[in-house]
Amino acid sequence: MPTATVTSKGQITLPKRIRVLLRLEEGDRVAFRERPDGSVVIEPETLDLMSMEGRIRPPARGISLDEMDAAIRRAVTKRRAGGGR
Repeated sequence: MPTATVTSKGQITLPKRIRVLLRLEEGDRVAFRERPDGSVVIEPETLDLMSMEGRIRPPARGISLDEMDAAIRRAVTKRRAGGGR
């Protein structure tokens, strides 16, 4: 298994074999997850939109522009009255 050296700033360079295995590209993020046994797993954190397919349910019904405008007016009125930020 490849290894890496920690710099004085606490940084490492992931070996190419690991970057390829995790399908990481420049700018991608990684997450460090601690397991109950104390070991640590490195996982890609950057997700592409296609991987999210099916995870978010569509709204039960659509909302009209009039309903959106009314909701905005209520929020602005509430904010002006001191009921919101």
